[in-house]
Amino acid sequence: MAADPLDALRLALMQDVLPVGLAVVERARKGGAAEVLAAFDGTSADPLGQLRQEGEPAASEVRENLDRFQPGLGNPVMKVEVRDVAAEEAQVVSGPASGPPSWATPPPPTPADPAELLAALGRIEARLALLQSRLA
Repeated sequence: MAADPLDALRLALMQDVLPVGLAVVERARKGGAAEVLAAFDGTSADPLGQLRQEGEPAASEVRENLDRFQPGLGNPVMKVEVRDVAAEEAQVVSGPASGPPSWATPPPPTPADPAELLAALGRIEARLALLQSRLA
């Protein structure tokens, strides 16, 4: 959960309270108070979970509309911690690679000497110049 108490409250409101509230409003609109109370009649082991599931499509739409109004308002931006991992550590954590999937393109080979690098940069520069002349 978010570290800031206000962000945690907003996240709880958007993820938990909003779907349940919208489901209750929809049930009240369709069948009145009897339909709302039917969710708590004991047939469901988790009535709030059921209401949350019923209201999730409408809540998702509300959150998307809030995001269009102001990004991050409906679907809060979660803070993450990013850090560099040494290549050796990443290999140990992820295990040995079995090769790239068939849809992946292999990375370009690293040139062994500076002459190959300069030649590749020259080709890139020529292609960029050609592209710029065609666009202009």
